[in-house]
Amino acid sequence: MISNQIMQNTLEGLHQLTKIDLAVMDSDGVMCAATFGDTTQYSDSVAVFAASEAESQVALGCHFFKVFDDQQLEFVILAVGDSEEASTVGKIAAFQIQELMIAYKERFDKDNFIKNLLLDNLLLVDIYNRSKKLHVDIAARRVVMIVEVGPEKDGDELDRVRSVFGGKNKDFVTAVDERNIIVVKELGENDSNNEIDKIAAVIIDAFHDKDDKKVRVSYGTIVGEIKEVSRSYKEASMAMDVGKIFFNDQNVIAYSQLGIGRLIYQLPIPLCKMFISEIFENKSPDDFDEETLTTISKFFENSLNVSETSRQLYIHRNTLVYRLDKLEKSTGLDLRVFEDAITFKIALMVVKYMKYMESEKF
Repeated sequence: MISNQIMQNTLEGLHQLTKIDLAVMDSDGVMCAATFGDTTQYSDSVAVFAASEAESQVALGCHFFKVFDDQQLEFVILAVGDSEEASTVGKIAAFQIQELMIAYKERFDKDNFIKNLLLDNLLLVDIYNRSKKLHVDIAARRVVMIVEVGPEKDGDELDRVRSVFGGKNKDFVTAVDERNIIVVKELGENDSNNEIDKIAAVIIDAFHDKDDKKVRVSYGTIVGEIKEVSRSYKEASMAMDVGKIFFNDQNVIAYSQLGIGRLIYQLPIPLCKMFISEIFENKSPDDFDEETLTTISKFFENSLNVSETSRQLYIHRNTLVYRLDKLEKSTGLDLRVFEDAITFKIALMVVKYMKYMESEKF
């Protein structure tokens, strides 16, 4: 329902233009918004008027007007004064409140529709019927983005993200839990991941004054039908989780960039433990010293290039070869051999995944 603050702002705008005092009261005579102080003297008259058949009347030196929502009385508008001008301003106020109610109700209905769409709570026939009723384009290209703002919310996160899209009614911004804000973004015919990355950067910049927040944005693949939006949401959700494990230094992550991390994320933990046990026997990558881990990391970064790795580590080529030989003796894997390097790389990612899942339990 429309907020009292919105109604207050509407009344104040009219009051500044016309100097006519206005008030919005509910059917029981309780004040919701007003441009003057004490409205209690009108409470009984409003309640009587609300119970009557009349849609407008003049009483106590005021013009009274009713505002309905689907034939249900919601508010009574008071325009102080018995002049024709007061009557006109009262009618304008009633019309504006009516239009605000319609707009907010439509947004609320769309918000519920999108939430149920994201969570797969709708049958296919319902998706198309409700899309038509709410004037939502069925065949538009869309992508779902998740904005993680963390558990410590300030209360303005949703408005900050909405401000990025400037109130465009083709884009939907909502929240399905306490940590995440969901954006269903409509895209142009030629828009690609590059455009989505730019939008994500703007969203993150909207929180530039919040140094204590680590804002992340993930997104799924672009879909071409409204029924596929839930798939893009699931992909964005996976991208958020996988990104925290394998791309922790990135604040924007796309589902299409997850690579092998997406496969590892779907492995059961017992299978992961069995794999690590087979590769390292009684050892664990955690047992390697810092020098060895740094060498391995840099070797992979340089695509198994011995010369480039030794140059970046500021060590002699023979020193690097010695370290790789030593690692081969302890693990049975020669990182200079592509198949062994792939096995070792996957093992390191599996260990990282297991650590993450273990930490999530506590």
